Amino acid sequence: MAAKASFDEMRALFSRLPDPDEAAAAAAAEREGQLTKPPGALGRLEELSAWLCRWQGRHPPRLDRPRVAVFAGNHGVAARGVSAFPAEVTAQMVGNFRNGGAAINQLCKAFDAELRVYEMALDQPTADFSAGPAMSEDDCATAMAYGMTAVEDGIDLLCVGEMGIANTTSAAAICHALFGGTAADWTGPGTGVQGAALANKTRVVGEAVALHRAAAGDALEVLRCLGGREIAAMAGAIVAARMARVPVLIDGFVSSAAAAVLHKARPGLLDHCVVAHVSAEPGHRRLLQEIAKAPLFDLGMRLGEASGAALALGLLRGAVACHTGMATFAEAAVSNKG
Repeated sequence: MAAKASFDEMRALFSRLPDPDEAAAAAAAEREGQLTKPPGALGRLEELSAWLCRWQGRHPPRLDRPRVAVFAGNHGVAARGVSAFPAEVTAQMVGNFRNGGAAINQLCKAFDAELRVYEMALDQPTADFSAGPAMSEDDCATAMAYGMTAVEDGIDLLCVGEMGIANTTSAAAICHALFGGTAADWTGPGTGVQGAALANKTRVVGEAVALHRAAAGDALEVLRCLGGREIAAMAGAIVAARMARVPVLIDGFVSSAAAAVLHKARPGLLDHCVVAHVSAEPGHRRLLQEIAKAPLFDLGMRLGEASGAALALGLLRGAVACHTGMATFAEAAVSNKG
């Protein structure tokens, strides 16, 4: 874990984040208008090229060193029977990542991305947040600071994801606390709980949010009371990427919940982020409406481990290839519109 940190230090970072590079975006728009296609014909791919330029601070955009960062943490609330799998699966899946056997390994190979896996004290689960705060301020802020280390010099895109048994329970509780509604609005099957098990999970989320009602006005306090170390680390990684002008692809429900904390803490903090996909977890679609993010695709995925974000890297590579490789009307001797 990183050196100790505090919420005051985090809030100070939020107040001095860099703005987008509009000159780079303007250069992208100028070239886009000269390429051999009708204006806007590539739809969102054109927007993605401009977004990369805006946050990489350069034109043309490049994807020479994308990094997929998967943060893994364990949750004390797992003891309440909220997951279909036992807590030891978190460490077992981390081993699978390291041995190259998970879905995320195959996607990183397919789209030429560097995979880094960050273990968040797996032998020390957070406290059961249905009985008290999940973390102390020191523990939560330190996890955020550790997440910031995922953004190193030279990377030009960050895909953020997670692994952690019971973390959809944590994500549901965070969203319920931040955006209201009912526990049932935000709680879904996660790893596959149904019937009485899903009712229990929903009850745990509702009770926990009621217990920590006093935290609801402070997004970082919500994260501390209801989050997990891997969720805090993802939030830290997103902040560090903004500071370094590295665009971010956010994965599914849990990583979007980490982003939502930042959205509530500082409007505009997620401008450098695109959400890769909308998860099959029912609360995710509602959450994306709250943070005003349109996902790139909807494939019914709910795996986590940055799988959707890594898949979206393929879309970005397509966007960059078209923007940089297509001929202009003048180069191709093709008549432009009258």
